[in-house]
Amino acid sequence: MFPGAFALGLAVLLTAALTAAVSWGSTSIPPTDVWGVVVRHLSGEPPRPGTDDLIVWQLRVPRALLAALVGAGLGLVGTAVQALVRNPLADPYLLGVSSGASLGAVGAIVLGAGTGGALGLGLSGAAFLGALATFALVWAVARRGGGFAPLRLVLAGVAIGQFLSGFTSYLVLQAGDEQQTHGVLFWLMGSLSGANWPLLAVPAVAVPGTWLWLQARARALNALLMGDETAAGLGVDVTRLRRELFTATSVLTGVLVAVSGAIAFVALMVPHVCRLVAGGDHRRLLPLSALLGALLMVVVDTVCRTAMDTQELPIGVVTSLIGAPALLYLLDRRLRSGA
Repeated sequence: MFPGAFALGLAVLLTAALTAAVSWGSTSIPPTDVWGVVVRHLSGEPPRPGTDDLIVWQLRVPRALLAALVGAGLGLVGTAVQALVRNPLADPYLLGVSSGASLGAVGAIVLGAGTGGALGLGLSGAAFLGALATFALVWAVARRGGGFAPLRLVLAGVAIGQFLSGFTSYLVLQAGDEQQTHGVLFWLMGSLSGANWPLLAVPAVAVPGTWLWLQARARALNALLMGDETAAGLGVDVTRLRRELFTATSVLTGVLVAVSGAIAFVALMVPHVCRLVAGGDHRRLLPLSALLGALLMVVVDTVCRTAMDTQELPIGVVTSLIGAPALLYLLDRRLRSGA
């Protein structure tokens, strides 16, 4: 399949998935009514009385859009991190940034700063600050002694991430009651249950902005994959590019974890699948990863929200059940091909 046809197919499927996500639920609403509500709001017409408008516009549309933004952001972050360390198995967890964001969020919940629900403003800010603090620490350790090496960055990220994960587990044990512990664990496995229009504001700017920034450096990312010396010979300031990549991915990871919790495997798996179709050219890989990540997250969130009548599944449970077998298949495919 040509990358252009694949991108068009993903766009069509994403539109259908968004429509289904808003239409399906405990109260099913026909797709025609869904689009009628959306068009009326976008055109400035007054909403019609009834519960359909409330369910569609205030509850399900923000959640579906947030799922798409988070999925697109994870696809972009995974692609960028894998180029940053020249490792197709890299993701934000490998660099410790997700662990830092999770620690900040859990600390906010346990210490009472995350008011306004599990995904409230206090928790979002704490997760974002945790990601930035971890970024600064990992960067400082990786740059210790001068120079920059991808292996040193990975080792620093893994070590610091494990330390922060251990401290996060300790904070979970210090939760004041069983309900609070359940809320922390649910958030750590990923959730979009707190989605609303104000929560969309930051990721709606951060995800497209990061994509445009990465897209403008697609050729430099291609050169980086060929090695530092080759990239430098092509006029790429390798150290500066890596510093900028690490900063951008850390900031975007902090934003995503702040609004959705820690979601595994998406940033790792999506770029792999897109490379099977588009190859390693980041000019095509970046938009395809964003589209596939958005589609996957919308579908997964819809499944999590509708699969059980009595409760909602954490997103990380479903992504792990999908991602682990998919990763094993991809690894087996690479081994069989001798890659």
